[in-house]
Amino acid sequence: MEVTAPLMWDLPIAHTHLLCASAGAFSFVGGTGDFDAAGRIRNPGDLDRQIEGAVANLKAALDIENCTLDDVVRLKAHYTAERDDWDVIAALARFFKTDPMPAISTVPEPMQPFSGQTIQIQAIAQRGWRKHADIRVVPRPVPPSKRALFSDRTVTAGLRAGEFIAVANRTAEDADGVVRHPEDGVGQTHFIMERHEETLAALGASTQDSVKMEGYYFGKTRADWTPLAKARASHFRDPGPVATMVPCHRLNPKGALTKLEFLGMRTLRSGFDKYIPREDHWPERVWDWPVPFPYRQAIRLRDTVWLGGQCACRPYVNSGLRVAEGQLTPQTAIVMSLLEDLLRPFGRTLADLKFMVCYFTSTGAEADTVAFAKVLADCMPGALPPVTLVPKPALHTPETTLEIWGVAQG
Repeated sequence: MEVTAPLMWDLPIAHTHLLCASAGAFSFVGGTGDFDAAGRIRNPGDLDRQIEGAVANLKAALDIENCTLDDVVRLKAHYTAERDDWDVIAALARFFKTDPMPAISTVPEPMQPFSGQTIQIQAIAQRGWRKHADIRVVPRPVPPSKRALFSDRTVTAGLRAGEFIAVANRTAEDADGVVRHPEDGVGQTHFIMERHEETLAALGASTQDSVKMEGYYFGKTRADWTPLAKARASHFRDPGPVATMVPCHRLNPKGALTKLEFLGMRTLRSGFDKYIPREDHWPERVWDWPVPFPYRQAIRLRDTVWLGGQCACRPYVNSGLRVAEGQLTPQTAIVMSLLEDLLRPFGRTLADLKFMVCYFTSTGAEADTVAFAKVLADCMPGALPPVTLVPKPALHTPETTLEIWGVAQG
């Protein structure tokens, strides 16, 4: 009897897209859900069964680049369900049976890109990292009420796999499950940054070793964004990492106002931890923030180019104003042109992108996602890279319709 392999899963979009791709030492999988080969959600509305299906699809996608679930360093889930973050982390962790578990970040969302979907997961893997001589892990405190979920396993706050560092996202929740600095976003920001600094120090690193900061905050105006942005920036020196910060619409536990995570790289030379120099370029056309920050827009190290989140900001100035205000299709084309501008000084093009994360405004209808994906595909010279599509009811201001960041082969 002939045995045939199961059909590979697919996103429900009409455009050619990669499920997994590699840049440097890393392999990336975009927003993986409980899809079948026709792009249909197999278990609509059922979070637990969708987690199982999404992880199975993640495993299949990783196999394309000769990776396994054990090679995952950082896992990130955007989910839509009346569940606590710890419940989702525990549900994901049971599929990653080898310790240390990857750094797992979670983001509760009000909507998903496709009908019936309740979760999408993305992954960064590094082949064979568990065989490296330099593996370091920092445990994440789990509130007493949630410890039974993990059956005495250690949850990872920060993981160093050779040179690569992943720090899971977190709110200002303390070890007892209490949100510190209630109703004070600046205070919560400093609390989170201090905990991340402690984690990085235990991994032999600091915020200066970050290549990517990504996070979320409640807000609809620049006045909401600015105080928290300044608080985050105070924990870096110039040059800092590339950054992406977008508004959130849900966070756990109740009272949390912001959530942050880091990716970084640091090397070990003759027993000493050392900073890895990075190359950066900032073309004149690419906007700057309206207040002074130490962040960069694009940096290259170890054969990877990391891009900061791009909005359709007015070029050549640091006004913070948008062009094509409130119009998703033209703003998407503008943002893709900015990504192209950032890649060009490194001798790279959009075809070299191996991972994209796209936050875009939506009514919540699948048709919005499909239309947005078409514009993305029209802007690309080839197949879409692994992509995470995160619909949002609103972004930074009414004039802003999207923010995109990515990683390219360097």
